[in-house]
Amino acid sequence: MKLDRIQIDPERMNGQPAIRNLRLTVRRVLELVALYPDRSELKAEFPELEDEDIQQALMFAASSLDDQVIELVSHAAAA
Repeated sequence: MKLDRIQIDPERMNGQPAIRNLRLTVRRVLELVALYPDRSELKAEFPELEDEDIQQALMFAASSLDDQVIELVSHAAAA
């Protein structure tokens, strides 16, 4: 898995994983993907963000998750 666009530098962005030399953390990119389901809107707001940046941010986040299965409670069962 090649993540050459993700940088972790203690001197930048408080050491959080960030995209290239942009002032966008991986976390912020994930938030933006959730806020802008239409990629064309996302790219209009953040033209410096490239498709490969988004893909690598998603790959980085996925690789950070544990494969543990967590049982979720449905809303109907909780009521």
